[in-house]
Amino acid sequence: MKKCAFLSMDSLENFFAYDDMAFEPLQKLGWQAEHVSWRKPDVDWSNYDVVVIRSTWDYQSDASAFLACLETIEASSARLENPLKLVKWNISKDYLRDMQQQGINIVPTLWFDSFELQQIQQGFIQFACQQLVIKPLISANADHTYRLTSQNLRDMHQQLTTEFAKRPFMLQPFLPAIVEEGEYSLFYFAGHYSHAILKRPKSGDFRVQEEHGGLLQSIEPCEEMLTCSRHALASLPEDALYARIDLVRHQGEFALMEIELIEPSLYFNMDPLAAQRFADAFVECFGRG
Repeated sequence: MKKCAFLSMDSLENFFAYDDMAFEPLQKLGWQAEHVSWRKPDVDWSNYDVVVIRSTWDYQSDASAFLACLETIEASSARLENPLKLVKWNISKDYLRDMQQQGINIVPTLWFDSFELQQIQQGFIQFACQQLVIKPLISANADHTYRLTSQNLRDMHQQLTTEFAKRPFMLQPFLPAIVEEGEYSLFYFAGHYSHAILKRPKSGDFRVQEEHGGLLQSIEPCEEMLTCSRHALASLPEDALYARIDLVRHQGEFALMEIELIEPSLYFNMDPLAAQRFADAFVECFGRG
């Protein structure tokens, strides 16, 4: 039986993780899967045939060490998925600029290397909005992501100056559809559509992650969502074993919020066949054990 490592954190105690649901379908197809922390020292990655990056939801705190781990895996005999080239492209959210240049409709965005209050204030005018969202280019779990008004921007000025002093970031208009309608996620395994969900923030919040109280609902995507997702997948620099495409409605059309290729939750729990589809796609790529 071949072996597969699901790259993870030291502990998932405070997170909602569903990767274990793929272990049994993989085993039936001849693959033994287990969790291995990316922070664990002295792992012989050559003991595994494939290493799949999964719930590494603390990588943003030390991206250089995370990439060093992936480079070690890449140098071993194990196959890394998603590929290192794709991870390096996707790890900073300025990949969205690449996608926009390829004709993908993204959420309107400004990009900054350093924090200056006047530039942020100008964002309200440029986007013609009352609220902004600021987030680091390298981030996960909505860490260091804030919803700004002209009032709390003044109140948070010192905090933001400190947090973003050496952290490149992006600025976007806050889209009312996030709270009024929600954010859509479509999941693809080896390029094949699997399932889709709608994520809504809890009352009074704008973050849709379960860890922040977000609510999830299975949906059937409309043709416009599927078309947007296919275009996003086609723009990738390399094929992906898995991809999560996050869409939000803006000015009557769907806009790409993110395409998650490193450590997105794949929400196997939201579709009874999702874990099996993942296992089948995995075998399509790497063969039976």
